[in-house]
Order: sequence, then C-alpha cells, then structure tokens
Amino acid sequence: MAEEAKNNEPSAPVLHVAPGPHLQDVNLTTRRMMLDVLIGLAPVIVAATIFFRQYAWLQFGVCVGTCCLSEAICSAIRRKPIPLPDLSAVVTGLILALSLPWNSPIYVSVIGSAVAIVLGKVIFGGLGQNIFNPAMVGRAFVMLSFAAAIGAPAYVLHTGENPANPIMDVVSGATPMTALKESGGVTPLLALLLGNTYGSLGETSALACLLGGMYLCIRRTASWEIPAGVILAAVVISSAIEGYLAATQGGGLLNFIGNGGHWGVLSEVLGGALLFGAFFIATDPVTSPLTPKGKFIFGLGVGIFIMFIRKLSVYPEGVMFAVLLMNSVTPLINRWTVPKPLGTK
Repeated sequence: MAEEAKNNEPSAPVLHVAPGPHLQDVNLTTRRMMLDVLIGLAPVIVAATIFFRQYAWLQFGVCVGTCCLSEAICSAIRRKPIPLPDLSAVVTGLILALSLPWNSPIYVSVIGSAVAIVLGKVIFGGLGQNIFNPAMVGRAFVMLSFAAAIGAPAYVLHTGENPANPIMDVVSGATPMTALKESGGVTPLLALLLGNTYGSLGETSALACLLGGMYLCIRRTASWEIPAGVILAAVVISSAIEGYLAATQGGGLLNFIGNGGHWGVLSEVLGGALLFGAFFIATDPVTSPLTPKGKFIFGLGVGIFIMFIRKLSVYPEGVMFAVLLMNSVTPLINRWTVPKPLGTK
C-alpha cells in the first residue's frame, strides 16, 4: 500500500533554466539573418564591381578569407565548434572590405580582418557577446595604424609640365567628403546617387545602399528605427546649418537642398558613408539597443556624431567613430528604455 501510494504521488515539476530570449521564431536564425544581409549587400557589391572592377573582388576575397580563417583558428584554439556556417564571419569580412578603398594594400586588409574577428568579436566571447561592431573595430585599427597607406590613394600624382616636379591633383582623386573638407569642392547630386565618384567600395552609390537597406527593413532583419534616426539627425542638423547660411549669406531653395554648385541637405545625406553605415553597420542587432525607442535614440546619436565629426573635426567622414561611440552606450540605452509591464503605473 505504501509503495502504491508513493507511485500515485505527483512528480515534481522539471524546470529548465536557460538564458533568454525564451519566445523565439524558429525561422529567425543567425544564418537566415546573415543571408538577408548578404542579399541586401548585393546592390552595393554590384555597384562596387561596376566602378572598381576586379580590384573590388580582390578586397572582398582577402577580407572574407582572412575573417573566416581567423574565426576557424580562434575556434580551434578555444576547442569550440567552428561557427563558419552561420555566415557571420563572411558578413564581417564583406562590410570591412566595403569600408576600405579599392587599392588598400593587401596587408592592411589582412590585418584589419584579423583584428575585426579577434579583437572585435572573439575576445568578448564570440558572436552575440561583442560590445562593438567587429568590422568597425578592424576599420578603426587600420585607419589609426596605417593612415598613410589608406589615405594616399585619395590623391593622384601627375607630372604636369615638369616631370621632375610632380603635382598632386587633389580634386580628381579625392573623395567627395575630402574634396569638400579641403578645397570646398562640391560633387553633383546625381554622381553621389549613382556612385561614379571616388571613395570606399561601399559608400559611393547612395542608390545601391537605399535599395539594399530597404530590403533589410522590409525583411525586418534591420530595424527601421535606426536608419530613420540617423537620417533624421543628419537632415535636421544640416537644415539648421543651411538655414543659418541662407539667412546670413543668401541662397535659394536649390542651395538649401544641394546642387552642383552647393553642398546642401541632400548632399549631406547622399554623400560619404552615411547611408551605408545607417543601413548595414549601425543596424547590427548585437551592438544596437533592443527596444524600438532605444533603437531610434541610438540612430539619432549616430547621426548627431556623424554630423559633429564632419563639421567640427579634421576628419571628412565620421560614420565609423559615430557607430563605435554609440556602441559603447548601448547598455545604458537599454537600461533607460526598459518598457513598463502592462498594468503598472
């Protein structure tokens, strides 16, 4: 009887303790998200191929290959499965390559890719635990370490009338942002939109960035709040600057918007790496906030820093630094924007 009563007693509940999130979409895997990013990057890759031909693919191959090799070596050292099938290393390599100029030295691309994986991701514990965007960590490292090697291709030497005394041509070889910063040169809006200008592989064609970015937002792989915040901040700040210039120096609507003779609001949005950074870099789900409100605040911060760096520093572009700076405050934004449970005051 005692044994029968014991068998009839209800068993204790089995509790499975695991880190969140606990409600998951089985179709939303890391590999699927990375495939979406690769598809979104396709227009940017096509534009880079059109304008920089085989040199673009050389950078793609070097950066992606080095990222995958670094990931495999680090996983083997840590005695963990090699996570290459999730395609995160491929995406990191492509984004890093697209942030470099077409004729960046091979050793710069190799070092930047290795740093992106080792210092940008693995040292924090791997994918999902890194604080900073890995590709931007690698880009910042090579920019600060090899500034001359990366910056030199922005200028073209020609012999001029005296071959013994070559002249540096800073107009035809400079990026739109560099030309604006150093000589006041203005690139036409159509050239900024289509991409037939000099610059990093992924930043020249604003149209390609918009097409790929809209795909990511429609697929919900990227949160629309982040690029909306970036673009809104850039538009508001550049509008304030143009409004002040119009009030003090004069100028019509075309100057305000931007045309072939004046760098206006549209020029600020289409120029440089703002759109590429807004859609493909700042939207990294690991290093950006979790809540919709936090994502919009994050995007606003990135856009504000981009404009401040462009207008107030010696650097012509500020996307990389802006993203890394906002990555550092993402935990605080998450804490500030915790949603209130239903029914609470």
